[in-house]
Amino acid sequence: MARRWEVAPRASQPTGVPPVAGPEAEGDSTSFGTAAARCAVVFLPAQPPRAGKLAFWQPDGGPLPDGGPGGEAGAGGPAAETAQLTVARHHGNGARSRTVPAVLLPLAEAVPLLVRARHDPTAHPAAACWGAAALHALHLAARGRLLPGLTAEDTDAWRAGPLDPDDIAHLRAVAAAMPAEAYAVPLPGSRPLHLHDPVTLVRLFVDAVVDALPRTPAAELVAGAPFAADAPQHMPRAREWAAEVAAGVDAGVRLSLRLDLAPHKLFDTRQDVSPGGDGAEERSAAAAVLQVHSLTDPTLVTDAGQLWEGAGPDHFGPRSRVDTLLALRRAARVWAPLGRLLERPVPDVLPLSEDELCELLGEAAPRLGAAGVAVHWPRELARGLTAAAVLRPAPGSAADGFGFFDTKELLQFRWQVAMDGAPLTEAEMDALAESHRPVVRLRDQWVLVDPALVRKARKRELGYLEPVDALAATLRGTTDVDGEQVEVVPLGVLAALRGRLTADARPLPQPPGLRATLRDYQLRGMAWLDTMTSIGLGGCLADDMGLGKTITVIALYLHRRPTAPVLVVCPASLLGNWQREIERFAPGTPVRRFHGAGRSLDNLDAGFVLTTYGTMRSSAAQLAAHAWAWVVADEAQHVKNPRSSTAKALRGIRAPARIALTGTPVENNLSELWALLDWTTPGLLGPLKTFRALHAREVEGGEDPEATERLAALVRPFILRRKKSDPGIAPELPPKTETDHPVALGREQAALYQAVVRETLARIEAAEGIARRGLVMKLLTALKQICNHPAQYLKEAAPGLAARSGKLELLDELLDTILAEGGATLVFTQYVGMARLLERHLGTRGIPTQLLHGGTPVAERERMVDRFQSGQNPVFLLSLKAAGTGLNLTRAGHVIHYDRWWNPAVEEQATDRAYRIGQTQPVQVHRLIAEGTVEDNIAQLLAAKKALADAVLSGGETALTELSDAELADLVSLRRPA
Repeated sequence: MARRWEVAPRASQPTGVPPVAGPEAEGDSTSFGTAAARCAVVFLPAQPPRAGKLAFWQPDGGPLPDGGPGGEAGAGGPAAETAQLTVARHHGNGARSRTVPAVLLPLAEAVPLLVRARHDPTAHPAAACWGAAALHALHLAARGRLLPGLTAEDTDAWRAGPLDPDDIAHLRAVAAAMPAEAYAVPLPGSRPLHLHDPVTLVRLFVDAVVDALPRTPAAELVAGAPFAADAPQHMPRAREWAAEVAAGVDAGVRLSLRLDLAPHKLFDTRQDVSPGGDGAEERSAAAAVLQVHSLTDPTLVTDAGQLWEGAGPDHFGPRSRVDTLLALRRAARVWAPLGRLLERPVPDVLPLSEDELCELLGEAAPRLGAAGVAVHWPRELARGLTAAAVLRPAPGSAADGFGFFDTKELLQFRWQVAMDGAPLTEAEMDALAESHRPVVRLRDQWVLVDPALVRKARKRELGYLEPVDALAATLRGTTDVDGEQVEVVPLGVLAALRGRLTADARPLPQPPGLRATLRDYQLRGMAWLDTMTSIGLGGCLADDMGLGKTITVIALYLHRRPTAPVLVVCPASLLGNWQREIERFAPGTPVRRFHGAGRSLDNLDAGFVLTTYGTMRSSAAQLAAHAWAWVVADEAQHVKNPRSSTAKALRGIRAPARIALTGTPVENNLSELWALLDWTTPGLLGPLKTFRALHAREVEGGEDPEATERLAALVRPFILRRKKSDPGIAPELPPKTETDHPVALGREQAALYQAVVRETLARIEAAEGIARRGLVMKLLTALKQICNHPAQYLKEAAPGLAARSGKLELLDELLDTILAEGGATLVFTQYVGMARLLERHLGTRGIPTQLLHGGTPVAERERMVDRFQSGQNPVFLLSLKAAGTGLNLTRAGHVIHYDRWWNPAVEEQATDRAYRIGQTQPVQVHRLIAEGTVEDNIAQLLAAKKALADAVLSGGETALTELSDAELADLVSLRRPA
């Protein structure tokens, strides 16, 4: 019983009720909600239920929340009311009451506050409990568990229902957890005073929330106009209808359907059990058996037939049949075929046609479930049918490896349906394709059939794929078929090839004839290369610089002993290094330089042939006409541009296997990775345009976390990437310390810097397209040169260098300390002009140096390396581009980067001239950075790019030339140190 509460609203705050203390502002719903959550809360039922309110009060007489979400009356929403509230607590056989000030909120404003209070650690337990009840009421409404009906005064009201046993148990648990303050208001008119039963009060609250929610035009379509209006609607003529609804809501039973796929067992004694009369059972695909469950005791369940015959449990109660029929009538509104059960004397078994069974398998079961009617499928019904796109070589094809890719045979691509993982035979596939029922009999059991699977069984052939496309789909594991990502299953040779590519390479012993002891990771690298070359596929050995890629290839040669020669293409600076290491580690192995005047390939049977990228371009036809065992491209990033003449010449040299060696498979973007792998394994990644569209943009954009993994699955078998930091790779390497040295600009540098920024930014703002991009690059270059030394930017012929550059002063200090300790150092700069200025400056200080740049002859480069390694020249000045790869300079204990390169991977390659296998002393890396300049800002971009480069499957630094004018100005503006 619930009657309207008599509370006296006041126009102002009651005396003695101070405003909420703290920072809460008037009209601030968040502040109000926080304060209100600390109060005790009690629900005040009303008629109609949606008129109920929540009272917020303080048991200890503390401050109450002031105002509410809407502020004062008329200030942007419904105002809170203040009132004197009678509360009570149990005392002996009755209750004692007192009057307290309270703030009353309507449901629309109180429910959001209560839901938030559930997660507020400072909330009063009563507020938290009412929040849990409010949240469950919202869930019931979201599930459609609300029914129209009438109040005792014959006015419209929505009620929550039907409730599942889980719903009932949850609401009971909420009520049991409530403190006394949550139901402290006594029942109106009770003498002596009695308090609300918490379970009853919670149910009244849930009904009130449900009654307040659906007051929208949509409710008119469901239950009529009265149930969409806010004002109470008097409907005395709807009492009979309301009684039926109320009986359903408060019924003690719920229904379920048990499917039987052998209906003849049930119909042998029945007549006219489905439309069509006699013989209808022969046209039935299945039958649904009506089951009745007790809501008060979820363990009680029986068939409706047994309940009607009196053989069911006797704990359902005297209304069980009536409740069953009422529930069945509601369920028939959800799914019309159930209405046939209402026409039978005993609503026990419903025969189903194929269309009805198909509908039940599809949309009907979820709708019934939402209405509280569960559908139970027979245990013997199998749901294990799956479809995969299988790839198999054409019959009779046995090609493997390179021959597999060279074959003109296309691979069959077709659907294969499997049951519990076991492929169906062609006859079973035919039976499935010819089936027109939602269930079929396969392998002595009923199988639930997805119509999409039937379509795949009917149209099995998906076409044919080129071998390289088939391998790509196999390695990814999925492919796109008509817009659907489906699993790809390789068969035959293709499955064996995938197994060899994805399995760990078998361990190999130390090759005979090798005058060195390979480390474990080098033996693994040799085994991996052996697998790739024996299959006839190419691969990219992408170990960090200094981990011994050269000796790994030499060991592979001694292990395989190919009958044809191996062609090594490398930068000119590495010819001597390759020849020396072959002669040192594989004495007696023929080695010939194909370089310079008088080069020849005559009388060449085996061993190594060494050539440069430049010679390869000029002698491409001669090299392409010779038979090679393998082609090895060292420092393969030189061919990262597939359209360059170098890359085109290299692609023209055919061999059974191609090996790329590089420490940086990705420097700037994923197109470079494509160029490498399209040379080692042509066609693997498809055309460059397609690769950019399918993979590169998603990976570089970072928007799809799965894009990187999809690409990695495809390329991982063809790249072996190890870094010095990997566990167990090179534990014997000494430590490496990296230090950034911020250096302040001198006065002359700062003035030049600001002038160039001001003048060039004005020109950039007025330019567009290629002209603008050119100006941006010109600006960045000028600023970096100013940071190095004003003389470099001004192109002074005979400059006075001292005291004009903070970097130069710091370099002098570093070199003084290093040389005093007997150390040796490498000094890298990307500008040959700056290197010459440093050479001249250090010469005037009496410091012996030598300078290596792109114009240094090959023979002289080798003599320079020998002089440095022997200690004759302790300071080695190097052009970053010309000397960043291929040199072994382990005498250096210090590496100084005088200026910064755009890509950290290039800097690391340069550092690895000293920090490599054979280094026995700690290496200190010094990076000189002009403080507050573009170098300082670029350092952050370099750090981010380094993470991308380390991941290999990434790339793409910020396109500096595409920055907006404002972004560019922010990047280059000079910031004074604090």
